[in-house]
Amino acid sequence: MNVRLTTKVAGALAGALLLSTTANAASCGKVTISDMNWASASMLANVDAAVLTAMGCEVELVAGATMPTFTSMNEKGSPDVAPELWANAVSDLLDSAVDAGRLHLGTAAPITGVGEGWFVLPHTLDANPELTSVAAVLARPDLFGGKFHGCPAGWGCQLVNNNLFRAYGMADLGWELVDPGSAAGLDGSIAKAAEQGEGWFGYYWNPTALVGKFDMQQVPWDLPYAGDDAWIGCIALAECADPQPSAWIHSRVATVISDNLHRYGGPEVVDYFSARVMPGAALNAELVWMDENSATGADAAAHFLANSDIWEAWVSADVAAAVKAAL
Repeated sequence: MNVRLTTKVAGALAGALLLSTTANAASCGKVTISDMNWASASMLANVDAAVLTAMGCEVELVAGATMPTFTSMNEKGSPDVAPELWANAVSDLLDSAVDAGRLHLGTAAPITGVGEGWFVLPHTLDANPELTSVAAVLARPDLFGGKFHGCPAGWGCQLVNNNLFRAYGMADLGWELVDPGSAAGLDGSIAKAAEQGEGWFGYYWNPTALVGKFDMQQVPWDLPYAGDDAWIGCIALAECADPQPSAWIHSRVATVISDNLHRYGGPEVVDYFSARVMPGAALNAELVWMDENSATGADAAAHFLANSDIWEAWVSADVAAAVKAAL
């Protein structure tokens, strides 16, 4: 779909829904949604905006990011929705806020298959089906030119990858830790390997356009998560004298809503967030579409609503009809 056309669709969707639901706006009130500063979260914010508008809410998208959005929600009760909050960094604070009733988990796991870890490309697995775990991959540096691609300097995951590299004794196994230099450098190394049929092994995360575009496969860990003391107290730190081998910490991602929305938004709104679980493969496909079309989150939301029926299971037939009528 042409991006200009999609942008027009997004605008038409918002306008038509506003006209069709203005009379019912009092039933939900004003809702602010954090339009967070990465592609998947922005798309989900715009999907939420379209659906809540169809339910009679007066929706406003506000710019957001992980820490500023959570801090504002926790301290001020706004915005009302964080569609895709990566909560590891604020896990204890989030639990405290939920226990106190200041915030609520709209969806505890809004995206399937989400997480960070170590990935390879599918053509390598097809040619070497024995690579079923991290240990199996680590035993074959020859398949990857001996290069393990970590995170760029300055990223928090650089510390983790550097420490896990030491914990697994990868240098002694014939591996070199590569600093890609930037996000573009990391992505470029993956694209080059995929296009030239070379081996690639390193850190990445899901959902992302590259995981969808190249069907990147996360490598299963042989060992369990070593625990918070080992991870938070050492592996995640710049100074870690004796890092222990570990699986990657579970990536906690949630949709978080304010107490005001939970109390006064109405059961239909709360039920929507509870049901709104996006299949990872479907989200990655939209992220690929966004990347190929230089599209915005609003473009992707309109494209998703127009070309998928996944979302219809999240809402009532009346709301689905209102959204469809605006497309």
